[in-house]
Amino acid sequence: MKKVIYAVVAVLLVVSCNKKEEVKTTESPVAYAKFGDSISPDGAISKEELLTKYLTLKTADTLDIKVTSTIVDVCQKKGCWMNLDLGSGKSALVRFKDYGFFVPKNAGKSEAIIHGKAFVEVTPISDLKEYAKDAGKSQAAIDSIIAPETNYSILADGVLIKK
Repeated sequence: MKKVIYAVVAVLLVVSCNKKEEVKTTESPVAYAKFGDSISPDGAISKEELLTKYLTLKTADTLDIKVTSTIVDVCQKKGCWMNLDLGSGKSALVRFKDYGFFVPKNAGKSEAIIHGKAFVEVTPISDLKEYAKDAGKSQAAIDSIIAPETNYSILADGVLIKK
């Protein structure tokens, strides 16, 4: 009988020595404001990964993406478009599917997660001037636009902006 008691005590000592202490963190989950379709932050690629993918796209190609990056600027009339930083001095123009939602005009410099279709497009001069006007650029800056641009674009169906 003593051997059984010693065996049980020995097992309990081994088990208690191996017990891992749980560490409680006080980190709160990141809070996001949601615009458009509901999306989760899971599985988002970096801006650098997206830029690499853009370099392989042709004008007619599209790519389903979820990317995390910083908003450079937002349409100051309605919040109907925004520019997203891609790094290396590049950005992507983000418009919203079916003109179905807008983002806050003060969302510039915020971290965001965008889900949608990425593509390469040639933007005509008239659109470039309209975007410059919406961004509040000076008349001299608007008048200096004299050639179309090849741009990276995203048609977003959902956006999360870090609060």
